[in-house]
Amino acid sequence: MIKEKIDLFAASFEEFLKSEFTFEDNEFAEHYKAMEYSLLSGGKRLRPFILSAFYKASGGKDKNFLNFAAAIEMIHTYSLIHDDLPSMDNDDFRRGRPSCHKAFGEATALLAGDGLLTKAFEIASKTTGISAEYVVGGISVLASCSGADGMIAGQMIDLAIENTKAPTQTVLDMYKKKTGCLLIAAAKIGTVIAGGNDALKSAAEEYALNLGIAFQIQDDILDLIGDAKLLGKPIGSDDKNQKSTYVHIKGLEQAKKDVITYTEKAKKALEIFGANATDLLELADYLIDRKY
Repeated sequence: MIKEKIDLFAASFEEFLKSEFTFEDNEFAEHYKAMEYSLLSGGKRLRPFILSAFYKASGGKDKNFLNFAAAIEMIHTYSLIHDDLPSMDNDDFRRGRPSCHKAFGEATALLAGDGLLTKAFEIASKTTGISAEYVVGGISVLASCSGADGMIAGQMIDLAIENTKAPTQTVLDMYKKKTGCLLIAAAKIGTVIAGGNDALKSAAEEYALNLGIAFQIQDDILDLIGDAKLLGKPIGSDDKNQKSTYVHIKGLEQAKKDVITYTEKAKKALEIFGANATDLLELADYLIDRKY
């Protein structure tokens, strides 16, 4: 049931992205072509879905969230472009086709990522139908979660602990920031722009934090035993880059158990939303068994 809802949302959201992402095609627009190549390459659209679900769970009854949903997907896409670069994870494939830097070159890929990051704040600022106070609040969450103390900090930890045997807490801190922060942004923004109170915002953050850890541990599992065709990229990149991961520290079986543990923590955080959180509860369970 939730898979069908996600797919329907993704199809509709894809059309919105296409309608918003327009540019003048000329000889100096290669960065735009690279931005479009990566942004419109499919993907689960998980973060926009979470943002929309929390918006509705917090009282929103319209589609005024879409600009923020597009913004968070642009930031997610920029992070993937940069993550694939030779100076980072050095991955040649993403979503079943050549990574941005393999298709357009490293310099253009770098600028494409920069372009998507800044375009995200442009489109978020153009949100209509929501009070300026809520829009500013949403932009503040987006900036803090994706910035130097959020997702970027997690990426720095990831680079710093390559070729080391990092302690479990350090790896968890990386997951909380590198993966969790953008999920937290999606959840909190949805609540903020719907006018949710502080208790709802805290619950949204707790859900996304634990979901993010579970999601990243499952990613580590799939990198070890997943299907490259389903993943759209080669497996074994963590070993190739000699990364410290939860699976390497805890072992495969314990990692599988802990995915469930963190998922249950995420679900418990939703109690305050009552019946309005049905989609988010189902999503958490669905992600436990994902194959890509």
